[in-house]
Amino acid sequence: MVTIQDLHFSYGRRQVFSGLNLELKPGVIYGLLGRNGTGKSTLLRNIGGFLFPRQGSITALGLTPGKRQPSFLERVYLLPEDFQLPSIGLQQWNTHLAPFYSLFDQNRFDRYIREFDVPPTARLTEMSYGQQKKVLISFALATNAPLLLLDEPTNGLDIVSKSQFRKVIAGAIDENRSILISTHQVKDIEQLIDRIMIIDEGRIVFDQDLETIASKLLFKFSFDPEEAAQALYREASLKGNALILRNTEHEDSRPDLEMLYKAITLDPKTFNAIFRR
Repeated sequence: MVTIQDLHFSYGRRQVFSGLNLELKPGVIYGLLGRNGTGKSTLLRNIGGFLFPRQGSITALGLTPGKRQPSFLERVYLLPEDFQLPSIGLQQWNTHLAPFYSLFDQNRFDRYIREFDVPPTARLTEMSYGQQKKVLISFALATNAPLLLLDEPTNGLDIVSKSQFRKVIAGAIDENRSILISTHQVKDIEQLIDRIMIIDEGRIVFDQDLETIASKLLFKFSFDPEEAAQALYREASLKGNALILRNTEHEDSRPDLEMLYKAITLDPKTFNAIFRR
């Protein structure tokens, strides 16, 4: 679906990527995590063909994104974090954009708009930021594009809308589609993603699926000081210590991705060594 090799990219003298490698496969929802300014949005824009690498190669859907061929552009959709919509009605906006996507499904778009409770007759500029975001999410899914790039998609959504977002995304994935979600709101996508990637200092420093993480690492609360001393990472809380331990006994535990992200950014070498075994 997407293969990136030795990607280098910079804004003038500011280096963003230096030798980044990445592979996205169909049928998978990816979570891309990283600190602000580490290049999450820049990576999505390189994959989508909106920015162009200084060195290295990107192949997406069998094509080079930077060439911006119509056969590529109709099969990828980038939902940006920052956007500005025109002062026109929802259906007028949809009528102008839908023809650019040959697989666009009007019935699906209308269904998502209803599920998100978006006012169908309001002008886009009269909607709240959250409503505008739901319009873009609905359109993105209705394009049926096999490659979806979502940049901070839950920003501006209330609690109910975030739950709806997880529901519609989970229902939209299939064996022919890949979804890459860039976010700093880890809790919003924790139950949704299949694989987590962490970007830091211009490289992917961690890339593992949730099943493998659960088999290698144990996440638990404990009052036991001996367990705390053995932990790979720990956080004090009112319930005791929140720990990440090696899962030597193959216990069942649910990965806490927010805690894992903080642990890996502090010590990526230790965690990657565990997953190489």
